[in-house]
Amino acid sequence: MSPTPSPSTNAIASAHAPPRGVGIGLRHAHYRDFLDATPPVDWVEVHSENYFGDGGFDLHVLHAVRRDLPVSLHGVGLGLGSAQPLDTRHVAKLKRLVERIEPVLVSEHLCWGATAAGHLNDLLPMPLTDAALTLLCARVGELQDALGRPVLLENVSTYVRFRDDQYGETAFLAEIAARTGCRVLLDVNNLYVNQCNHGEDAIAAMNALPLDVVGEIHLAGHSVTDGTVIDDHGSRVAAPVWTLYEHAVRRFGAIPALIEWDTDLPALDVLLQEADRAREIQTAGPAIRGDPKNHARLA
Repeated sequence: MSPTPSPSTNAIASAHAPPRGVGIGLRHAHYRDFLDATPPVDWVEVHSENYFGDGGFDLHVLHAVRRDLPVSLHGVGLGLGSAQPLDTRHVAKLKRLVERIEPVLVSEHLCWGATAAGHLNDLLPMPLTDAALTLLCARVGELQDALGRPVLLENVSTYVRFRDDQYGETAFLAEIAARTGCRVLLDVNNLYVNQCNHGEDAIAAMNALPLDVVGEIHLAGHSVTDGTVIDDHGSRVAAPVWTLYEHAVRRFGAIPALIEWDTDLPALDVLLQEADRAREIQTAGPAIRGDPKNHARLA
């Protein structure tokens, strides 16, 4: 039997309404654009670790933006699946930031990244086994109890798979969500990258997720190097990823979506164009949750 989500998680969930529409990542290169005038976006997301300090220009900008737009915090450094104990100093800094910013969403990755020798500064893939599932559920529960709110867990792009895997990645995420009360941040570009590199079926991966478990979607660009597709967040969303996103909207509804762009940042207008396209797909593809015939067609 799956454990019941903790009372603290359930009690606070309703206090944080999710964002609507489409957001973009707030990056240093666009700070001035946001300070001069609020861009036509529905919300923004930042990497949590960039704002752990007690002051400075970054935090000043984030507070200024927060007055006008909902903010989501997206962590890249906690490494929930590491064999090492959860970094309590990292969690304390994240909790402090959550208290300051009151974000609409808080998310982390399904990955590990630390050993006894130190932090590896990467989102390394988990073995998808029962033992890893038990570890991840404990870590997610520990994090949610510390923050006093549910978090989202994101599927990652991977460049290896393990022979001992007992689950597909999204089925693994769905089980974590069922046991802990967390939700899933579905990165559609990562599904495509894994489809190209491992031959995995991105549509089948989406269909392995329950309809109500996805709380956010990420869209990003990728590159191809020596036949390997790399999730580098350095270009426009590719055509096949847009097609997968259309399927995601049909299946899950108008889930809040984010345009991620972290390298070779263009002018803000380019990100706004990408956000407009995602918004058009949201509007044109209403959820088809209630009709079993539609669900069967997606399966």
